[in-house]
Amino acid sequence: MSSKEKKSVTILTESQLSSRAFKDEAYEFYKEFRKSQPLYPLSLGALGKGWLISRYDDAIHLLKNEKLKKNYENVFTAKEKRPALLRNEESLTKHILNSDPPDHNRLRTLVQKAFTHRMILQLEDKIQHIADSLLDKVQPNKFMNLVDNYAFPLPIIVISEMLGIPLEDRQKFRVWSQAIIDFSDAPERLQENDHLLGEFVEYLESLVRKKRREPAGDLISALIQAESEGTQLSTEELYSMIMLLIVAGHETTVNLITNMTYALMCHGDQFEKLRQQPDLMNSAIEEALRFHSPVELTTIRWTAEPFILHGQEIKRKDVIIISLASANRDEKIFPNADIFDIERKNNRHIAFGHGNHFCLGAQLARLEAKIAMSTLLRRCPNIQLKGEKEQIKWKGNFLMRALEELPLSF
Repeated sequence: MSSKEKKSVTILTESQLSSRAFKDEAYEFYKEFRKSQPLYPLSLGALGKGWLISRYDDAIHLLKNEKLKKNYENVFTAKEKRPALLRNEESLTKHILNSDPPDHNRLRTLVQKAFTHRMILQLEDKIQHIADSLLDKVQPNKFMNLVDNYAFPLPIIVISEMLGIPLEDRQKFRVWSQAIIDFSDAPERLQENDHLLGEFVEYLESLVRKKRREPAGDLISALIQAESEGTQLSTEELYSMIMLLIVAGHETTVNLITNMTYALMCHGDQFEKLRQQPDLMNSAIEEALRFHSPVELTTIRWTAEPFILHGQEIKRKDVIIISLASANRDEKIFPNADIFDIERKNNRHIAFGHGNHFCLGAQLARLEAKIAMSTLLRRCPNIQLKGEKEQIKWKGNFLMRALEELPLSF
């Protein structure tokens, strides 16, 4: 979308928000939205009318607002219930990200014990071993595509082992994961995604059957035990929770590692500072989360009760989408918001969300990023972009800020 097009647009569509052109200029769009139209109208096809939220204070308020629901069944009556866009929708949407209290509390309790501080710290040696093993494979070549060779396999190996999933299936997860996060109501995309999600459901059915026969000390076995207790977890919730843990368990970290590396490559002074002062790694990770937020837009929230925001009535059944990326560049909250500063103080970013849907795996993502980035800079201190910066492209994707690839030499 060009600057001329931007000026003429009065309503943004899903396809525009998902386009590579929008991703390339998104920060300029958001800056204009925050200044003049912080409640921006959206047309979301079958989902109806929506609003894009761009300011930090609005984001904080709405992420905790009980008038907004994640489960559309808490908004729509039986007669109003929208038809499923995908045949496999029911099998993959009954998870904590699409639930409201009290269901949300019940579902979160079932998995949060796997993400406690103590449990995450126990993974440190394992993550370090994975990082070193991945770099062992590429270091002799003096070249790698960071996404394929490092940023993707590291977290997918970790979450696969936590869940008890065969590692040989990880490339399948990559395809299925993209189908899940690639929100689109275009007929041809819907058909393709529905086919891929059907494959995913079949895989989950087979995996669960195997785990029922041969339970182990993994998270899927624990969830199956909860399902067998009747009121704890339904079959649809079981499949949905496994799906969410696979997807959310790696997507954010892939983008965090990749986007952070890219930001460092584009800001040589900050890269050199981090190399000279590795104790700044935690601060650098927080700044990377703010500067190129891995999750750009939140999943949808439905308006259960009308309310007024910036003089505009938000009606019942309207969709609210919050730009975490825009909120994290809000000039009123972050001084010099467009500057990448690994020593930034009071960094109150909301890259992992806010409120009761704050990311369950935030601590794991931070640990994976710390080990991945520390190991990369220690073992490849002369790392640099291979080729021209202009050749690096953001993916066209609705939810995520993700690079297609990041070629590096060292």
